Amino acid sequence: MFESAELGHQLDKQSYQQFEAELRQSLLSIQYDLKQRADFQVVILLGGVPTAGKSEVANLLLKWLDPRLIATHAFAEPSDEESARPPFWRYWRILPPKGKMAILFGGWYSGPMWDQMQDAAEPIAYERELAKILRLEKMLSDEGVLVLKFWLHLSKDQLKKQIKKLSADSRTAWRVEESDRWFLKNYDQMIDRYRDLLLRTNLADAPWRVIESSDNNYRNISVGRHIEEAIRHHLERGSVRQNRIDAAPLMPSIDGVRLLDTLPLDYVLSKDDYKVQLEELQGRLNGLVRQPQFKQLSVVCVFEGMDAAGKGGAIRRITAALDARQYRTIPIAAPTEEERAQPYLWRFWRHLPPHGQLTLFDRSWYGRVLVERVEGFASHADWMRAYGEINDFEAQIAAANVLVVKFWLAISNEEQLNRFHEREAIEYKRFKITEEDWRNREKWDDYVTAASDLIERTSTPNSPWLRVGANNKYYARIEVLRHLCERIEAALSQQEQPALDVR
Repeated sequence: MFESAELGHQLDKQSYQQFEAELRQSLLSIQYDLKQRADFQVVILLGGVPTAGKSEVANLLLKWLDPRLIATHAFAEPSDEESARPPFWRYWRILPPKGKMAILFGGWYSGPMWDQMQDAAEPIAYERELAKILRLEKMLSDEGVLVLKFWLHLSKDQLKKQIKKLSADSRTAWRVEESDRWFLKNYDQMIDRYRDLLLRTNLADAPWRVIESSDNNYRNISVGRHIEEAIRHHLERGSVRQNRIDAAPLMPSIDGVRLLDTLPLDYVLSKDDYKVQLEELQGRLNGLVRQPQFKQLSVVCVFEGMDAAGKGGAIRRITAALDARQYRTIPIAAPTEEERAQPYLWRFWRHLPPHGQLTLFDRSWYGRVLVERVEGFASHADWMRAYGEINDFEAQIAAANVLVVKFWLAISNEEQLNRFHEREAIEYKRFKITEEDWRNREKWDDYVTAASDLIERTSTPNSPWLRVGANNKYYARIEVLRHLCERIEAALSQQEQPALDVR
């Protein structure tokens, strides 16, 4: 993979100046076209051999391009804020919006590359990390993001000469670190490992571009040309995404019975019994989130269901048991302009809680396979692909000690109609009923079908769905609280007991 980047490519000064003048003008023009169209964003990952010029290339791009439309991010050890969330959270939060660009030093490859240098990569963990990266890049590409990955390469002899040259001059000696000399000493072993990494993450939609970097002029123009050509191509094809479907086709059951059709809806709980159990379960929940082990855990609650199914009421019975500083409630409506400028899951990654906190989503990422499917806001390929993306998202956050608790509150068609009429009749409830609710009601069967499919395809061992018959609000609220307490108790039993502070 590196052979063509060890041929001694060079570009003389005069040719460089000519190419640079043309390239700067072309890159600026392309950048402003990107801003005006705002169809997609560009993420540039810079990796490579030590001293190959990653910083120099980034600085040059900032010089050539309008710096207001491009951001640069480097990744050191995760901060306390980052360590309290899933590993990829730090990358999702800095994704540029459509129409802009970002340069990432290493990006999501920083961890695997560092582990290879430290010889700290457990084979199974390393395989899982590469699989996560491949799924991330595929999802970003499917969402229209242009991912450009550059490996700035030096042969062993070239690296040796570069280190010697920099070290010999007091003005540049600071550029050489001990880790660079270590890399040179272990060059053959490290290059074999990096070759394997690049080959295994060389996606069709996000290929690695290996650039020989022994000659600065050649390196700079090569990177610039690749960027210009890739963005131009993406603009010319209108960021058209391939309609790839990564899930088995949906086949209705022969007898027409859907998953939610079998759920009993008319469980009854009296008001007096409800009050007794509510007080008991709220006290139980409060005690659980006060346990020392809870500081090692995050909780994400997802509430879905038909309009007027009681999602808000169930959420309020949970939050009544919590300290207001310990939770956030996120109501999900139509995406804002800021959210539309990002990949679909970005709006949910940004709200993930740190350890010791809870976030309750009143509707969620399941809108892609529910309302967007039924109303035609997402293409068939997009919402079919979303089942796998959602399962991957939930698996990632569950692996980072985030407890995902999902509730589907189910009511009958008749009960919804009764609740709609009640909302219209009671003045302080009228804000809850809209024309959109009535329009959605006309597509009841479509929503039941979509809901049955999403529950079947996204109920996993780590993130199962609890289907709650919610015609009786008292019963539904108690079921939600009881299940949440049981899930938290089970998760806490898996946490290590923190050491006591005896100071």
